[in-house]
Amino acid sequence: MSWPLVEIGKLVSKVQTWNPTKSENTDSFNYVDLSSVDKANKVIDSALVPKVLPSEAPSRARQLICHNDVIVATVRPNLNGVALVPKQLHGSTASTGYCVLRPIPEKLCAKYLFYWVQTSSFVSDMMSKATGANYPAVSDKTVKGNKIPLPPLDEQKRIAAILDKADSVRRKRQQAIELADDFLRSVFLNMFGDPVANPKCWELRSMKDLIHIQGGYAFKSGDFEETGVPVVKIGNANKVGFTTKGIAFINPKNPEKLKQYELQAGDLLMSLTGTVGKDDYANVTEVTDEYEKYYLNQRVAKIKVVENSLTKNYLKYFLGEPRIKAEITKNNRGVRQANISNADIYDLNMPLPPRELLEKFDLILSQIQKMQRKTSIVPRINEEFFSSLSQKAFSGEL
Repeated sequence: MSWPLVEIGKLVSKVQTWNPTKSENTDSFNYVDLSSVDKANKVIDSALVPKVLPSEAPSRARQLICHNDVIVATVRPNLNGVALVPKQLHGSTASTGYCVLRPIPEKLCAKYLFYWVQTSSFVSDMMSKATGANYPAVSDKTVKGNKIPLPPLDEQKRIAAILDKADSVRRKRQQAIELADDFLRSVFLNMFGDPVANPKCWELRSMKDLIHIQGGYAFKSGDFEETGVPVVKIGNANKVGFTTKGIAFINPKNPEKLKQYELQAGDLLMSLTGTVGKDDYANVTEVTDEYEKYYLNQRVAKIKVVENSLTKNYLKYFLGEPRIKAEITKNNRGVRQANISNADIYDLNMPLPPRELLEKFDLILSQIQKMQRKTSIVPRINEEFFSSLSQKAFSGEL
């Protein structure tokens, strides 16, 4: 079935703006800035929505948002920072870094629009029209100029309901993975103790002697294409784990020059850049096997074990411990974006248990992962299924 393609701008109403610093109102208000949206889960994290006094409001705090508005981050569109405004944030103020889309109820279902702006079609369109090499962005006009397949309203609601159910299953599977990872961290602490306090008095070794850190290559925005070898960026190695969603690709003319930046499944990664005041960097993730080979982009580091007395699993859970992460990030550099260097990692001292205990941890991990394996492919299938379902939904095939 073929539906008409209509510009989003023709289906949404104008959003009211205000200037808090010039307002007579003195009450604090909720401010949704660019760091308030959880890009992986596509929700506004209420814990990251500060209360701001009008007299202290940032210059970008201008747009008044309502329940069921769809907000789309106009900076770094490849990260797909989108969310649906929940009821509890009705009347909040959003940054001008968002394009706020307020569907006209008689024409467009908010949930239908919300799922559309997550599709690869929408993201690809935004990425192709973004400007700025170091800080790619699109305008509100570009977002509203995107054309959405527009079936009758009842059909929009039916599609949104189907995608809601599929999304709910996908989220529950992800929660199960996170709970399993929490359990493994508990096993780590039970076997080895707090890695900062070192209560079992293990030998302390300098990380300089145990690991090698490989930084990424500074690819340019013009290097990226729709197919080729995938490039792992900050958004692909985040706090919820490794993801290939929204991944970029390149076709290098001289691949031999990029040999040192190659990644394979199982490699450990750490994100080196994040937002000041947020726990969104120094995250340790492991490359998955969706692709045979990847390239490493700048501000993400590959961390490799170079000493036989250390194992990758122990290293992964050591670096993932909150108190170790706090040690790494305590000297972060940057005003808006926090950065850590290789030295911040190399300067750590690691309690190193006997090799036989590390191998026992590996064995326990292996046994748990075997139990997980039957269900671990389900989230990937769900992700692929959800993408396929979305594609069929918006092409009228459901």
